[in-house]
Amino acid sequence: MLACPHPEVLSNEWLPPIAIGREPEVAEVVRRLDPPRPRAPPPWWVAVVGPSGAGTSTVARRAARETADRVRGGLSGPPPRVLPIRVGDVRGTHGVATAMLRKLDDGFDGRGFAVTEILAGVLRRVRREGRPVVLVFDDVAVGGADLAPILLALGNPDRFLPEGEVGLPPIWGILAGGEEPVATQARAVADRVPIGPFVRLAPYSRERLREIAADRLARSLGRSAPEPMVGRVLGRCLEDGGGARRVVDLIRREIAGGDRRPRVGPFFGVPRPVPVEPHVVRAIGAVAQGCTAGVGDVRRAEAELARSAGVRPLPTTTLWRRIVRLEQAGYVRREIRTGGTGGTRSIVRVLTPIDEWVTAPYRPETPRASVAPDGASRLPEGPARAGAGSGFLGA
Repeated sequence: MLACPHPEVLSNEWLPPIAIGREPEVAEVVRRLDPPRPRAPPPWWVAVVGPSGAGTSTVARRAARETADRVRGGLSGPPPRVLPIRVGDVRGTHGVATAMLRKLDDGFDGRGFAVTEILAGVLRRVRREGRPVVLVFDDVAVGGADLAPILLALGNPDRFLPEGEVGLPPIWGILAGGEEPVATQARAVADRVPIGPFVRLAPYSRERLREIAADRLARSLGRSAPEPMVGRVLGRCLEDGGGARRVVDLIRREIAGGDRRPRVGPFFGVPRPVPVEPHVVRAIGAVAQGCTAGVGDVRRAEAELARSAGVRPLPTTTLWRRIVRLEQAGYVRREIRTGGTGGTRSIVRVLTPIDEWVTAPYRPETPRASVAPDGASRLPEGPARAGAGSGFLGA
């Protein structure tokens, strides 16, 4: 394990000061937003699309910062706000609206409020503060939150304001994520909130991924990145399909103590099965739906599935250990996000399709085969695939 004096550099919320390999795209997004006094009438929205790991988040957030800087230098009055929202980390339209208002009011709890009430609170707060706003809706993915009600509210805010009050400070917005999900959101509001031609990102080249790996390692370690480590991170990243997000994930693993991809057994390179209860796998699959899920949601789903299977739900610490095992096998990643009643939320991000997981029913580990009362020796069951012969997902 390496000493990491600057672990914040490896956080998903950390914004690099330079968008390596993406400066032209950042400049294009800012040009289209046209701050501080756009020549086109509002609303002012731009979309940044590309495959996972292509830097859509970095481009969107870097462009939002530069837009705010131009507004600050070109307009008098209160400084602008930048409100980045990872829509993949919240549940549904209600979760996105709640996250928006929480950016303006740290103590807000959206439980019990309708989406329209929360949006009214957002818009009234923006009007009361009088500060320009740059919004970023990041990680827009298939099956994610429906952003149409929020975009339409931002496009016609007067109906959410108190009687006699009209108009808001300038609001700029950026959508970022996969091309198809962003296009779906844009089509839903095309008549009221036009979003122009997308800024499209191609996958990073090998050379750019090496630059990103070396830069993140150097910033997190506080010294020049060891070349062998850069090479290992790059090689494993390319094996896994590439992408800046995967680079950062592998750097975390390197600093924490080496690669934690699925272990390989002695026969034919078959991954060793991860001992975990079948209903835990089913709970993660049902809640995460191939993307992310809160640990609290996984816990509730696990308890419900356990009771339906006639077994006791796992204690919270035991469930956490199972998630750690799956992370060590390379199937999921644990992350900490802002939000929640305690100020943070624990997230499980699925890295590998669940039907490709290799798991085995959990049994207490023993050094030798168990012996039945009749004296017959019984060996533990062999590996089974979660989505195939084991029936873990379909049972």
